[in-house]
Amino acid sequence: MQFIGYSKCSTCKGIKALMEEKGLTFDVRDIKENRPSKSEIKQWHEQSGLDISKFFNTSGQIYRQNNLKEKRLTMSLDEQYQLLSEDGMLVKRPILLVDESVYIGPLVKKYVESL
Repeated sequence: MQFIGYSKCSTCKGIKALMEEKGLTFDVRDIKENRPSKSEIKQWHEQSGLDISKFFNTSGQIYRQNNLKEKRLTMSLDEQYQLLSEDGMLVKRPILLVDESVYIGPLVKKYVESL
């Protein structure tokens, strides 16, 4: 299991603590220090079955400052993968990779609580 989050994110901290309380074993990756590659984003997107919009941190400053809500509508999927790979702060977090499954954002907490 790999937990991908941001060390200063309160949601990430809470879910990580919940995982520790449940005695789960997982590796931690800081998304700001070790941002995902374009190919990782593409793979996670395809594995998750979610719309690519779910991978964007829509409440983040970078997303809002760059008006990505509008710009994304005219971008190809490949361009969106590229954009997400350029700055880890654009990516919705946390992300939990479990075998071939990908959980993102609120789905991570729901999954962990179900264990």
